[in-house]
Amino acid sequence: MNDLGDMMKQAQKMQAQMQEAQAEIGRMQVQGESGAGLVKVTMNGRHEVSRVEIDPSLLSEEKSVLEDLLAAACNDTVRRVEKAQAEKMRELGGGMLAGLNLPFGKMPF
Repeated sequence: MNDLGDMMKQAQKMQAQMQEAQAEIGRMQVQGESGAGLVKVTMNGRHEVSRVEIDPSLLSEEKSVLEDLLAAACNDTVRRVEKAQAEKMRELGGGMLAGLNLPFGKMPF
């Protein structure tokens, strides 16, 4: 019975760690860019754009050029956010699961 109690405590601890990781991911700020840094987009871990920076030299370009650079910067930022999220979850998963003695063997973390 003690093993079950220990497992429940571990599960509660893992749940708390997961909630904290999700909160950290939501607060993270990630910046992507395009045009060698002429357009920069900042986004949080919930994929909400908080800032767009456009180099003044681009304001004389055609509208379609600016639209393409903005789309590319947004896509770059989304990829970077997803990479940061995956890394955070990998850190959490490795830390939480590494110490567990699971019946089906060790986790590859």
